[in-house]
Amino acid sequence: MQTPNAEPDATPAPIEAAPPDFNALYREHVGHVWRTLRRLGVVERDLEDATHEVFLIVHRRLGDYDPTRPMRPWLTGIAWRVAADERRRARHTREKMIGDEGFSAHVDPGRGPEGEIARREAQALVAHGLDALDLDRRVIFVMYEIDGATGREIAEALDIPLFTVFSRLRSARALFKKAVKARRGTEAGI
Repeated sequence: MQTPNAEPDATPAPIEAAPPDFNALYREHVGHVWRTLRRLGVVERDLEDATHEVFLIVHRRLGDYDPTRPMRPWLTGIAWRVAADERRRARHTREKMIGDEGFSAHVDPGRGPEGEIARREAQALVAHGLDALDLDRRVIFVMYEIDGATGREIAEALDIPLFTVFSRLRSARALFKKAVKARRGTEAGI
């Protein structure tokens, strides 16, 4: 309660932003979620179901989303949890992501056959490097190195300490580099 001579409170009341429109969010981010799940090791036949699972969770939790935060790290955090659930299922215990199918659904007609082969080889090399990472390191590597999220965004999205983000990122980089180097050595016959 204010006294008659006191100045009114100059702090404006916080403005509550409305949650984003789900349909627009889906259209804008479905490709990102699908690619993220693929990079996190969800096998091709389960990608569509896993993507839908992510958006079912998003639909349920949209009211909890803080619109002052970036959307992609939040979605990636949800995708990470869905990918972890997918990988724990018994049918995936012997499967491993191989090849590069699914990383890019189209062929660039402006690129010649040699360019297309080089692109596919690079994608296979990245897939091999990602396969060398456990899911906890893999999600951080993908979010930071591929999606461009900051360490703080990753920490908030995954609900882990910032130090843990950078510790896992450092070890993920080393493991990724080792796997890529080994693959190149194998391909070169070394």
